[in-house]
Amino acid sequence: MKTLVLTLDLVGTFVFALSGATAGARRRLDIFGVLVLSFVAANSGGIVRDVLIGATPPAAISDWRYLAVSILAGLLIFFWYPLINRLRNAVAIFDGAGLALFCVAGAQKALVFGLEPWAAALLGMLTGIGGGIARDVLLNEVPAVFRSDIYAVAALAGAAIVVAGDALQLPTTATACAGAAVCFGLRLAAIRYGWHLPTARTPEHLDAAGDDQSGRNQGR
Repeated sequence: MKTLVLTLDLVGTFVFALSGATAGARRRLDIFGVLVLSFVAANSGGIVRDVLIGATPPAAISDWRYLAVSILAGLLIFFWYPLINRLRNAVAIFDGAGLALFCVAGAQKALVFGLEPWAAALLGMLTGIGGGIARDVLLNEVPAVFRSDIYAVAALAGAAIVVAGDALQLPTTATACAGAAVCFGLRLAAIRYGWHLPTARTPEHLDAAGDDQSGRNQGR
């Protein structure tokens, strides 16, 4: 289990670092800015997770491999960005993959530390969304998790599958792959088909609805 968690953590770190670095390159940050954004996007969720479960110091700052993986991803994007930019929705794909890997790794690590299933699922979700929130905040954008598209819900679904598989004593590798696939699939489907959660009806929406209804009445 620990080996699987470490593997998922490092792969997720690399993928989220690609997401952060790609977003920084699109904003035309210099190499230092790209590398900082790469590290922050890749490790913020894991740091929060480790602090909450008492795994201190966090692996992201105690294990050199996390820093090395983050820097490697940042350098790849910085020097090869024109090639990466040709891929359609590169940031969304990297972000979705990182979300899937981190929600699974977060839930599994929480289970290793003896957390209750519901807490492990929530912590898996938090691990997945932490890096994206930090990246968007540094870029002065509203975090994707707070927007209407499916993001945190996808992470929670993936983490829940891992927790359910552990409760049923299913093979950890199989449940990890299933959880990551569900999370990644939900995230990409939400982007592709415009799936979103309900949003509050603000005064602007109510006014727009009233104007539309008034126009229909006048048309009659």
